Amino acid sequence: MLRSSNPILSKQDAFTPAAPQQGQNPYAQQPHAQAPYGQQPGYGQPPVSTEPRMTFDDVITKTAVVMGVLVVSAALAWMLIPTSLYMPALILSGLVGFGVVLLVTLRRNISPPMVFLYAAIEGIFIGMFSKIFEMMYSGIVMQAVIGTFAAAGVTLAAYKFFNIRVTPKFQKVVIIATIAFAVAMLINFVGALLGFNLGLRDGGTGPVSLLAVGFSILGCVLAVLNLVLDFDYIEKGVAMGAPASESWRGAFGLTVTMVWLYVEILRLLSYIRR
Repeated sequence: MLRSSNPILSKQDAFTPAAPQQGQNPYAQQPHAQAPYGQQPGYGQPPVSTEPRMTFDDVITKTAVVMGVLVVSAALAWMLIPTSLYMPALILSGLVGFGVVLLVTLRRNISPPMVFLYAAIEGIFIGMFSKIFEMMYSGIVMQAVIGTFAAAGVTLAAYKFFNIRVTPKFQKVVIIATIAFAVAMLINFVGALLGFNLGLRDGGTGPVSLLAVGFSILGCVLAVLNLVLDFDYIEKGVAMGAPASESWRGAFGLTVTMVWLYVEILRLLSYIRR
């Protein structure tokens, strides 16, 4: 059974066309599923669902659209936001984007407008984040973009060709490690705002600490492992016949992970350039 933080994906029967309802005998549904044309189902029995199903092409298309919105938003922020507002825009968009991620994740049903809202807000964050690093290290943004898509492509190829299987134990370890990493980054961020730095993130200049390099490498590894989880969720969702609306959840998950991977690669490249 596919296990996920997604309450729909965690129920295998939810992805089965004409799945039986809880508490009902699945074999009692079969005569209604085979009823002749024009015959109504029995009283109390829902009609067979005709909702379109999730496909790989649909997920890829929606991911491209969401990423496109993010890139356009990032480009506009890069060009239009004045230098004096770089840091305020970076911090505000980062906090709001994080809140939107939590809001979308905790909802049972995916909301496409919320997904696009996340892409627009996160685009501002990525635009400002990239502009600051590009001002310090010319050409680093293009290197990070190429590195991000290369890492994602290699991960997808490895997942398919090496037939990687996501076990419950592997999933649990990755999720716990990701949550721990996010909490550590949040504590470090709050500490930086209050005037002290735990050393988990390094500034743009000066000597590079091994702790900061280690955490960026850890962030890249966790982002890649989360990509594996994303691919696994999407593949199993398609196999189980997930409703087409769930393709938005797959697109959202891939976008969030790709943004995280890009940020970590950009930081790591800045350490190497120094």
